[in-house]
Amino acid sequence: MKKLTTLALAAALSVSAGLAQAQELIDKGFVHGWNLMVDPAMGNGCLIQTVYQDLSLVRLGYDATGNRGYFVVFNKAWGDIKQGENYAIRFELDGESFDANATGFKQGKVPGAIVFFKDREFVHAIAQRKVMKIYGQTGQEVMAIDLKGTAKALEYARTCQQEQG
Repeated sequence: MKKLTTLALAAALSVSAGLAQAQELIDKGFVHGWNLMVDPAMGNGCLIQTVYQDLSLVRLGYDATGNRGYFVVFNKAWGDIKQGENYAIRFELDGESFDANATGFKQGKVPGAIVFFKDREFVHAIAQRKVMKIYGQTGQEVMAIDLKGTAKALEYARTCQQEQG
């Protein structure tokens, strides 16, 4: 397994707390099955967002305040995720496995978890794959994400981010 480098817990906690009180996202349109948006809480970082059949909401994007990339997943069914708590998870990209630390938070009443990447380009590596599977702390598969259209949508997010400055 590869070990994915994440930022210090303190930085993740401060950002996740900020997400819980996030400002409205700015809609920039719909591209290749994803909404393109700007998040003022992430220093006007651009992101793509989509909703899956199980009503999980997934975001891939840039945190311009920390010069890093991230993915975040929200799902109302994950009631036991706690704000600010760190969770050791594993995710696979087309079978290649990565260990990461996810930080729990709530967006309104909806629980979620976020993983940050120091290497912003890792977001694009995700997009080049077909499927991302996420596994919880006990090894159970939490979800599988079809990444179809992600690479093209992230091209728009990259352009958006360059335009943000």
